[in-house]
Amino acid sequence: MIALLRNGFVWSPLLAWALGQVLKVATDSLRAHQLSLRSLGSSGGMPSSHTAMTVCLTTRLARLLGPGSPIFAAAAILTIVVVYDATGVRRAAGQQALVLNRVLDDLRSHLGLRHERVFELLGHTPVEVLVGIALGVVVGMLV
Repeated sequence: MIALLRNGFVWSPLLAWALGQVLKVATDSLRAHQLSLRSLGSSGGMPSSHTAMTVCLTTRLARLLGPGSPIFAAAAILTIVVVYDATGVRRAAGQQALVLNRVLDDLRSHLGLRHERVFELLGHTPVEVLVGIALGVVVGMLV
């Protein structure tokens, strides 16, 4: 367990993820004009922590093993999947949840149906992902 915690390929991506989550709290708190800890454990928002984590790992692997390494190639492909998922699939699911909540609100107001709202903030905008990429590269280069 100690060897795992000392492994820079483990803790530096986790650091990038944690910094991303802290930045989400800061941006959400600034937007709400009060401390907002809700985003600490949520998906979506500024920046993409998952992107920061995978880009950090990929950056470290490129730096220390070289871009010709098969391990780097695997990490790069994983990073592409994460970025695609954050901006494509999960973002589309969030937009569909927004529409579904509007339909359910209309049904409730007209028919008196009760329902729980569907979580809408699932994916990321391209800017949120770009900031996650920048964070991952910076942490991967500095650590």
